[in-house]
Amino acid sequence: MENFAVIDLGSNSCRMTVTEIEEDGSFKRGQMTKAFVRLSEGMEASGELQELPMARTITALQGFYAVYSKLENLTLRAVATAAVRGAKNQADFLERVKQQVHGLEIQVITGNEEANYDYLGVINTLPVTNCVIMDTGGASCELVLVQNGRVQNLVSLPFGSVNLSETFLVHGTDQVAAVDLFRLSTAVQRLFNGIWWLHRGQNLPIVALGGSNRTIAKIRRKEKKVADYEDIHGFRMTVAEVDDVYANIIGRNLAQRKAIPGLSKDRADIIAAGITPIVTIMRTLDSGRVVFSENGVREGILYEHLADLRAHGRIGEVDKSAKK
Repeated sequence: MENFAVIDLGSNSCRMTVTEIEEDGSFKRGQMTKAFVRLSEGMEASGELQELPMARTITALQGFYAVYSKLENLTLRAVATAAVRGAKNQADFLERVKQQVHGLEIQVITGNEEANYDYLGVINTLPVTNCVIMDTGGASCELVLVQNGRVQNLVSLPFGSVNLSETFLVHGTDQVAAVDLFRLSTAVQRLFNGIWWLHRGQNLPIVALGGSNRTIAKIRRKEKKVADYEDIHGFRMTVAEVDDVYANIIGRNLAQRKAIPGLSKDRADIIAAGITPIVTIMRTLDSGRVVFSENGVREGILYEHLADLRAHGRIGEVDKSAKK
């Protein structure tokens, strides 16, 4: 058995998933670990990763090391996305991680690679054929147009919940000001208008990934009193339901947002900006529904790894019943 660990260092959170892969090709998800590090915090002015977020991130990675270092037959893959990708001090940060986290080497993936991994994570675990995949992170947003089960176009846009909040919610994160919300939604709409192929996703469902988008589903499931409200993979919502959640969020101050069931207190200050893109794109494409996915970059990397193992004859055919 191989323990395949994937670390995904995002702009807002850092996550690790361990998957146990058997020789016959079957696999099951083991331990999952998450830490809110908000690595992109304060980057807007200088374009550099700041000291406190870097320190938080390294502490989180050291905690991950305490877990994966105990695993036998370990294969480790660590990737970083938008925050590290755009940082002027990227090289210094990666070297610091290597020195302070027992030689951990992190690969910085491109926006297109991130979008493609999102596609692999979705297409292997959800029954979708035609859709627009949207992954809204802390500092980037990936869009993938899927037709007949295949990628037709993809793009990575340089905005997410953290940098949108820092750029547009200039009157503070307590109460969302109407003028800030207008400028935010207008800027997002203009970026979407500049994607020439996006109109081909008209009327298609949106498959939503990323912490902010998933929060919409968690809030709705809490409202419906679903016991396992965090298990949102495959959960569907109409555009009207998404709009209701959005209106509830932007109509509250920070303390009131922290009290919303299903919304993490760590995300309350950036959630309004974080879900504005999905509300905007559903209107742009006149999408009638959104399907939520728990699987994205980390699972995409897993499926790429499984395909490589099969190609080299190291495992049998994957057991499709292991999908999640």
